Amino acid sequence: MAFDSKDKLILALAALLRAERETRGALETALENDSISRETLIAIISDPVPVITQDDLDFAEQFALSRHLAVGKIS
Repeated sequence: MAFDSKDKLILALAALLRAERETRGALETALENDSISRETLIAIISDPVPVITQDDLDFAEQFALSRHLAVGKIS
């Protein structure tokens, strides 16, 4: 099954959403356990994060390759 650019973008966004959910869950657990300092929390919420990075796209490509899906360059 070959994926076009839109499919690859969807895979990348799904990977990003999964990572954000995992991060949010880890942060929630840390807050519930009082295992995160105020300074760390301020650093986390003040650090601007790009919506999609090259790492996200690379992860999506690796994910697709690990599932034996056709991967080409997103144009």
